[in-house]
Amino acid sequence: MSLKIRLTRGGAKKRPYYRIVVADSRSPRDGRFIEKVGTYDPMKPKDDAGRVVLETEKIQAWLAKGAQPTDRVLRFLDAAGLLKRPARNNPQKAVPGKKAQERADAKAAAAAAGEGEAA
Repeated sequence: MSLKIRLTRGGAKKRPYYRIVVADSRSPRDGRFIEKVGTYDPMKPKDDAGRVVLETEKIQAWLAKGAQPTDRVLRFLDAAGLLKRPARNNPQKAVPGKKAQERADAKAAAAAAGEGEAA
């Protein structure tokens, strides 16, 4: 059985509230879970202590049993100092797409042609 530490959504429409739970990876997002290990309230200010509440002892016990946190939960655990989140590096993210590159090349060619006529 593959265990995940992940978020389950609650709250009203446009007023989200999340529970941090340990669940079987095959169960639905808001479905059956094994144990609740924390909460996350994104409506609270970022500097509020009640925004992310973690039960660290339970989380450490589940991590020792092999539970894998999702990316968002891993961010919370990294901020709490429980786990280290590896830095990501995607150098291709800043590169424009094909069409944007073609437009930039055409614009540069037009500017070069305009300078050639002016000289």
